[in-house]
Amino acid sequence: MPTLKKVYRVLVLVPIWLACAALFVLMVMTFSDVILRSSFDSPIEAGTELTRILVAVMVFAVMPHISVSGGHIAVDLTDGIFETLRLTRLRDGLILILSGGMMYWPVAQVWKLAERTRSYGDVTEYLGLPQYLTMWFIASGITLAALAMVIAGVLTLVAPKLLKELKI
Repeated sequence: MPTLKKVYRVLVLVPIWLACAALFVLMVMTFSDVILRSSFDSPIEAGTELTRILVAVMVFAVMPHISVSGGHIAVDLTDGIFETLRLTRLRDGLILILSGGMMYWPVAQVWKLAERTRSYGDVTEYLGLPQYLTMWFIASGITLAALAMVIAGVLTLVAPKLLKELKI
């Protein structure tokens, strides 16, 4: 079990640190762009496309963790009913499994778009970076989020103690 916990911790923390690094780079770039624009009338030309890429990295790097840790916005109108009937774990497990399953279509579409972008050879306007790399990252984030939701849903139903032990 300790080895599984260590592997899980690394798998969860690496994307979070990647998102943190992207946010830090975005903050430094924005600060620099404002200073350069105001003081020297020379903005960072590729600022817009770098912002788009870094925001995509931030959002889709943490998407799997947010999806399984309950970080999404939730409406709790029926929580009292489920708690009274002691069906909270069943509800949570089924919602995670169904939500992960419903992600199949977006996953398939984003991978298809990423491959189409790769086949066209599209690049970014200023830096000339291949756009499919960002699209692959987005598709990977969505795929991992879907898989994480299904696995967390199954663990919620069959092994809730294991899931609690793995929480960070």
